[in-house]
Amino acid sequence: MRILLVVLLAGLLSGCGYNTIQQKDEAVSAAWSQVLNVYKRRADLVPNLVATVRGYAAHEQQVLTQVTEARSRVGSINVNADDPASIEQFQQAQGQLQSAIGRLLLVSENYPQLKADQNFLQLQAQLEGTENRITVERQRYIETVQDYNTYIRKFPVNLTAMVFGYDTKPNFSVENEQQIQQPPQVDFGAPAPATAPAPQAPAPQQPAPAGG
Repeated sequence: MRILLVVLLAGLLSGCGYNTIQQKDEAVSAAWSQVLNVYKRRADLVPNLVATVRGYAAHEQQVLTQVTEARSRVGSINVNADDPASIEQFQQAQGQLQSAIGRLLLVSENYPQLKADQNFLQLQAQLEGTENRITVERQRYIETVQDYNTYIRKFPVNLTAMVFGYDTKPNFSVENEQQIQQPPQVDFGAPAPATAPAPQAPAPQQPAPAGG
C-alpha cells in the first residue's frame, strides 16, 4: 500500500511539473556558476596586467590604482543570484572593473615598448577571449532564467511552484541588446579613424568687368 501511495504521489508531482521545475532550477544554477567562472577569470588576469604595465609605466599610478581597487570591489561582493539588489551591485562592480581595465589598456598607447611586450600581448589576447566568454555565458544565463521563469508562471505549474516555494528569479538587466550580442573591445590601441574635413563651398564668382 505504501509503495502504491509513493507511486501515485510521484505521478502527481510529475504531472504538475515538479520534476521539470527541478531540472530547470538546476540549469539556472549551472549557468550561474559558469557566469561566475568567467568573471573570476577576468579578475584573475588583472594582477599580471597591472604588474606588466607598471614595469613600463610606473608613474601611471592613478590608473593602476583604479584597476586594483575595482578588482578588490569585485572580489568583496558575495553575490546572491536570487536577490535583484545583489545582482545589480554585482553588475555595477563588474562594469567598473571593465572600464578600469579599458583605461589601463589605453595607457599602453603611450609606451611602444609595453605594446611590444610579449607578456602584455598575451594578456590582451586572454582578456579578449575572456570578454567573449563573458558575453556568451551572460547570454546563456539570461535565456536559462527566462525559460525557468516562463515555465513556473504557467498554469498549473504555477500552483506547484507556489506550494513548494519556487519563485521567479532575477536576471541581468540589459540597457542595450547590443551589449549582449557584441563583447566589449579590450584592445584600445587602435587610433580613431581620422575625420574627413568638411567640404568647403566654392568661392563666389566675381562679375566680369564691363567693357569700355
